[in-house]
Parts: sequence; C-alpha cells; structure tokens
Amino acid sequence: MQAYRDILVPLICTFSVLFRGVFPRDHVPALLWSTHGSLWDSKPAVHEGHVISGNELHTLLQPVFTQNSKNLVLFLQDQLSVEDFTYYSKVHEDEKPFHSVQEICRFSPSSLVLPAVDWKATSHLFDYLQKKADWHLVNMSDCDASELVMEPSKPNLILVKLQSFSRTNDFSAVKAFVEIDKQIGKLTKTLLNRGITFSAIYTAMRPSRVPVHTAVVSQAGRRLMETDEQPPTVPDRPFNWTSGNETCILMYATTFTLKIGELAFNLANKTFISQEVDASSSYCSDTNTTLSLKYTNLQNINKSLEVRFLLTNQFYLGSARNWSTLDFVQIFQDDVLVTTFRVYTASAPAEYSFHCQLVGTSEQNGSRLVYDEKGSSQKWDILMTDFQIQGFNIKDNQFSYASDCASFFSPGIWMGLVTSLVLLWILCYGIFMIMRLSTNDRFDDPKSQPLSVPLTE
Repeated sequence: MQAYRDILVPLICTFSVLFRGVFPRDHVPALLWSTHGSLWDSKPAVHEGHVISGNELHTLLQPVFTQNSKNLVLFLQDQLSVEDFTYYSKVHEDEKPFHSVQEICRFSPSSLVLPAVDWKATSHLFDYLQKKADWHLVNMSDCDASELVMEPSKPNLILVKLQSFSRTNDFSAVKAFVEIDKQIGKLTKTLLNRGITFSAIYTAMRPSRVPVHTAVVSQAGRRLMETDEQPPTVPDRPFNWTSGNETCILMYATTFTLKIGELAFNLANKTFISQEVDASSSYCSDTNTTLSLKYTNLQNINKSLEVRFLLTNQFYLGSARNWSTLDFVQIFQDDVLVTTFRVYTASAPAEYSFHCQLVGTSEQNGSRLVYDEKGSSQKWDILMTDFQIQGFNIKDNQFSYASDCASFFSPGIWMGLVTSLVLLWILCYGIFMIMRLSTNDRFDDPKSQPLSVPLTE
C-alpha cells in the first residue's frame, strides 16, 4: 500500500502541472500593520494549514476600531496568493518585488501576517469595514498621495485598488509586483511624514493561480507539509559617524525601539536603512565618545527626539589595558533631557567592539539599562536586539572583534556544574564505602575438632 501511495502522489502532481499548470487555492494572504503599538500582541496562535474564517478575521480587526484615530488604508488587489511572495522572489531575486512591504511589516509598531484567509471574507471586506464607522471614504486608483485629501474631524477609510495584471509571463508579473510594492511604500511613507496615525491592510479579492514548474513536482511527495521559512529582512550595514575623514563611531541593531506608555517609536528603519537621522551633535576623542541620534517628524513629538550613547575609554591597572565602556544612554525630547539610563555589563577591551543580543530596560536582557533617578523625569523603555557598538580604534570602517555581554557561567552552565558535582560526590562516597567493606578473618574448618558445649553446665 505504501508503494502505491509513493507512486500515486507524484503522478497526481505531475498531471496537475501538465494539464492545468497551477495549483488552485481557496484562500488569500492578508498583511496588517499599524502605527499604534501592541494591537496584536495577544493574538491567538495560528496552526499551520489553518484558514482564517470571516468571523476570525473580524475579531482580529477589532483592535483597529478601538483606537482614537481610526484612519484605515485598504490596499486591495484583484488576485494574490501566499505563493506569490515566495515564487516571484526566487524567480527574480535582484528585483525584490516585496521589499517595501517586508520593511513596513518589520518596522511597524504593530504588524500581523495571516498567510491563509478565506477569500470569501476578503472579497466582502470593504463592505464590512464601511459598516464599522462613520467613515470619510477616499477612493484611489493608484497611490498618488499628492491627491489624497484627509478629513481631520472624521475617521478616514482609504481604498486603494491596485493594478491587475496577467501572470502568463514571469518577468511581467515581477515588474507588476515591484510597481505595486513601490506604490504601497510611497503612500505609507507619505502618511508617516504627515504625522498621520493609521492602520493598513494588504489583501486580495480572490486567490491567484501560481505556476509550478515540473522541477518541483519530483519533491512534492515528501514536501507536501513542508514550508520554506524566509529569513526576515534586517539592516545590512551599521550606522557610522565620521569625524573629518575617519570613522570614529559604529553602531548596529536589528531592532531599536523606544516606548513611553502606549506610544512606541521604531527607530531601526530611520537609523540603519534610510538613515533619516541627524548625528551632527556626536563627539569623538581618545577618552570620550558621544553618539547623538536626533529624529524629527515623529508622531506625537513636537520637534525632535534624541538618543545619546556616552562611551569612555579608560586604563585599568588590574588588567593592564584600556577598556571601552558604555556608561549612559540619554533621551532628549524637544532638546530637553527627560531620561537617563545607567548601563551595566557593557564593556569591552578598547581594541574590540561591544556586542549583546538583548539590550534594554527589562531584567531579562543581557545588558540592562537602569533608570538614573537624578536625571529622569519620564519613564521610557528601550529595547535593542543584536546590538553592537564601537567608539574607539575603528579600522577600515568595520567593527573589530566583538566582546559579547554573555558571561561564560550562565544559569544553565551553573545548573549543569552543580548537578555534576553532586552526582560525582555520590559516586565517590559509594566507591569509598565499598572499599571499606571487610571480610571475616576466620572461617569454620570442617576437619578440626568441633566445638561442644555441655548443656548441663
């Protein structure tokens, strides 16, 4: 029976490719993102292969309608499938057809990716959204934000109908996806630059039929339940600041988030990708370095938001060498100091860079930021992942060898050592007790005179 099954599955897949050239789908993907923070932090886990129904989709959209600012953008495409993201990205890797969408979802304060949503629910999504609020409706055939007119006194529902195209040719389909991706990125950036808070949905009316090459069919039998995980898009270069002709500060992080209350600022995109940040107040010397990152045009910030990293280079007699230490992180809002953090366990030899997987205000982070009560008037939270910084002895505009914040004796290592020592002590005690066992010196001799004890005595 197993042999027949092994032959039948590839055979069915082959005939599907030869006669239809595509695999039909009954679901479409839906990408959600928002400038509001923590909208979908408590979302239920979605199992692989599960298709989101209409009621489940409506439940996931409820946090969007509970915000004070209910501006909503609906990017609606004629046809779309989750295979479009993987297939066309692999066909033309140089084009990067979904680069802007990936960056937006990664660096938005809130985002949610639904790989499979019932297409009947998305086909009536616009009608459902119209009933949820007293919207000011804006219809756009393209993403020309210059013609966009928002109503400040009412919630705005912006419907963007993306262009339709044929998938008969891979090259033309990739070009169409690249253009759609640019339009989504352009409108999103325009709304952010205007300081407008909004949520967005990118989905389609019905699923598309993605071509499947015959080279894939040979592996279909063993890969029916296998998924290809695409690595997330991360910044590809560090931020550098030069003094004269030499680079004196390097900094890198895959996530750089500041949060106060419910308001969150994701600064990784502005810092490491678009580099829309002013670092003119930075300072370098042989003993002190200050990296100043000043951001403007941020939501709910009047003028600017500035983050400063203060590093020192000092000689220590105990190790007989210079050490670079990240001492303080300061936050300035509108040129006023509002928060100062003391940084613990953030040091490295002066010739090295400092690296830590998690840096922030949480106690679970590898390098922790602690409030300095004397220099703090507001309680901010910071989280930086894969953080690396170097403020001294930079050569060839590259990081030196990284000294990591993770200590050698981690809690797991301590648990293993203590357990091993206890078991070793038990083993040694057992061996010692066995060696102390002794036998009787005399044995009964059957040839000797037996011992007799008279009973009368």
